[in-house]
Amino acid sequence: MAQQKATNITWHEATVTVEDREKLLNQKGCVIWFTGLSGSGKSTLANAVEQVLHQQRHHTYVLDGDNVRHGLNKNLGFSPEDREENIRRIGEVAKLFADAGTVVMTAFISPYRADRDQARALIAENRFVEVFVHCPVEVCEERDTKGLYKKARAGEIKEFTGISAPYEPPLNPEVTVNTAALSIEECAQAVVQTLVKIGLVPAEN
Repeated sequence: MAQQKATNITWHEATVTVEDREKLLNQKGCVIWFTGLSGSGKSTLANAVEQVLHQQRHHTYVLDGDNVRHGLNKNLGFSPEDREENIRRIGEVAKLFADAGTVVMTAFISPYRADRDQARALIAENRFVEVFVHCPVEVCEERDTKGLYKKARAGEIKEFTGISAPYEPPLNPEVTVNTAALSIEECAQAVVQTLVKIGLVPAEN
């Protein structure tokens, strides 16, 4: 848990409420948290879901693991401690997006259950949708366009999830999709249908 260092600070309530923003956008601010091994298809699936929702005229945003490490989290590596801080920051940023009424998607390996549970705890009840992007590691290796698994097997990359660092799959995710068995389009529809079922976005007319 991050320590509060700043003192003499006060939380300022907004004049425009979350409900006001959601009424304007015709959706509920929420976090769709995609988790899975490198190469499982998290970013591809998150972008596919965003495309479907965008076509349905919903306000969305994707926070991608690599992209965030170019800016907000550029000072973090891949040690267990840095991974924890990486996910803590993303959870806080996702919370802000959800408060703005946005359907925000996060595509991060996020290998530890405790870190994902901490992110969930930040978000209002029924506004956090964990999506387990399941894919066997051997399939992920076959898709490895970046050559990361090969480098990890050779010992060139330390603490690589699924090879030299652990991955803890979700125990009770809202959605599980197998990208080795289903197309990205089928997986995206499964996620969107869950959002409709939960009541986060309305059914398409």
